[in-house]
Amino acid sequence: MPKSLVALALLAALSITATAADTQYALTGENTKVTFVGKKPDGKHTGGFGKVSGTATVTGGDLTKLSVTVEIETDSLYSDDAKLTGHLKNADFFDVKNQPKATFKSTKVEKAATGYTVTGDLTLLGKTKPVSFPATIAEKDGKLEVSAEFAIDRTQWGMNYGKGKIDDKVDLGIKVEAKK
Repeated sequence: MPKSLVALALLAALSITATAADTQYALTGENTKVTFVGKKPDGKHTGGFGKVSGTATVTGGDLTKLSVTVEIETDSLYSDDAKLTGHLKNADFFDVKNQPKATFKSTKVEKAATGYTVTGDLTLLGKTKPVSFPATIAEKDGKLEVSAEFAIDRTQWGMNYGKGKIDDKVDLGIKVEAKK
């Protein structure tokens, strides 16, 4: 076999090996839950989003090389109160008519004392801001599990309605149980 063909075959084998080292997981509303808790002085409300899509890719089995891209359909928002759900969908909050998508794209995953710290760009209402949060991440037997609970300040994205009556901090929850 000519040397150039041997080199080409070796290069092809190496690229297949490198690709095989990446494990990709499809993220859907079935295996990925994004929830929230909004608080006010006299109580709280819970909710989440039903339609989520994206991918999580682990390179070489190294969870610090986890890459996540998620898109949320804001109109899939639900809450524990139908009237509140309608209000959250209007321009005071998520403005789903004009902002039908929210996104998150990870930029870094670091090992922490307990678990990991995930950093990325969160886009809401057309504004992108960096966020970092603690997470538990595990990959075993073809399954990726991610769990996180953290707070964001909704006003950073322009959600200012109810200032002083509704807490600016909103608790977010993320739960992923994806299979290859």
